[in-house]
Amino acid sequence: MKKIFLILTFSLLASNNLFAESLNWFFNKWLSENGHHQYLNEQGSNNLNIKIENKALSATNIAYHSNPNRDTLIYYLWKYSYRDRSQHLKEFKPTNSSYDFKFNLIEDKYVKKQMKTKGILSYLYYQDGEVLIDELSPKERLGEFLNNETKFYSMSMGKSVTSYLVGHAICEGYIDGVDTRVNDWPIIKDSLYHDQKLINFLNMNTGDQKYIDEFEDGTSKLGAYEDRDIATTMRSYFNNENTKKSKERYNYNGFITQLILNYMKFKIGEDYHKFYSKVFNDKIKIKNSIRYGYTSLNENWGNGHPNIMATRFDYLRIAKAIMDDYQNDTCVGKYLKEIYERRIPKKLTEERNEPAFNRTKSYGGQFHMDFPGLKDKIIFGMGGYGGNMILIDVENSRILVVNSLHYNNTKYKYNHKKLLLDPFKKGK
Repeated sequence: MKKIFLILTFSLLASNNLFAESLNWFFNKWLSENGHHQYLNEQGSNNLNIKIENKALSATNIAYHSNPNRDTLIYYLWKYSYRDRSQHLKEFKPTNSSYDFKFNLIEDKYVKKQMKTKGILSYLYYQDGEVLIDELSPKERLGEFLNNETKFYSMSMGKSVTSYLVGHAICEGYIDGVDTRVNDWPIIKDSLYHDQKLINFLNMNTGDQKYIDEFEDGTSKLGAYEDRDIATTMRSYFNNENTKKSKERYNYNGFITQLILNYMKFKIGEDYHKFYSKVFNDKIKIKNSIRYGYTSLNENWGNGHPNIMATRFDYLRIAKAIMDDYQNDTCVGKYLKEIYERRIPKKLTEERNEPAFNRTKSYGGQFHMDFPGLKDKIIFGMGGYGGNMILIDVENSRILVVNSLHYNNTKYKYNHKKLLLDPFKKGK
């Protein structure tokens, strides 16, 4: 038995090493093809001092507690924004003319100062119909690898985008409303999710905390559900009578959003790609292609994933469309107002490895709400790992989009009070 264990261990290590070497080769190729020859040796290898804490996990995020050097940031920027993700992300190209922003730029010296030492890649501030602040990471930091066509990856901000799509699906008549019971989707039959109201999914209070708690030990009791379609996860973890619903409470996790997205795809059916185009081309008017996720090739198994890649200005276009709907009281705007009114308290007590600004008082319809320090302001927040954040003040026409590579509570903690909250108190 010991011999078999050793063989399996060495095989796993060898497999991980080969995977790491493969990533390294593609990274070096990217450096070469994009003119970054100063980072390459004559043999084609790179001369960067890249430090990965656990090479067996080299395909994952930067560890929350780590303080990586610039060379390591360059490597992870490639992994997040430039490496080939075609096996898990589909490309959606714009077909219409895009929405063009007006600019009336002002200089914010503190934003510039923070971007010289933190993991912030892009900072955009929009107010009253104009972009007032437009900053990319300085060239000597990471700016030499960035431009307005660079796509930034996020899973958590994709949760809010999914909710916005749900609003359109309701308004197009595919789903009756947020109180509709999810009892017509065969994939989740006999699970704790069956026959629950859609609003429970949107607010992440389905009573599934016994089976998934992403903050308890940094993983999910469901295992690697992110890489599986819904049918596989259901078959593996919920296909028995012991999967009972617990007391409803806020339980932030990615699996719920996968369920929401795939239920919506199930209800829309063959019209889904036309529906997607109507939202992103006709409503949001994106300028560059976006990428959205999938976990397998079989759409009937629930293969959609809410992760997203978009350019900095297309994230701003998404946020502006949300704000416009709310202000114009469109059908989708009424949906946004309803999920705000039906938000639930988070009641967080334990310390979590996430930026403090994500720890708002309440959560509604896949948005963070009731930000500390912004009392009496209706702000829809889209937060993501690494310090990514989009804030939308739907009443005062203010939007902030921050794309960030890394965040922690030590060296990479940026001043969220000055960078995120202060612009919404009195504006610029």
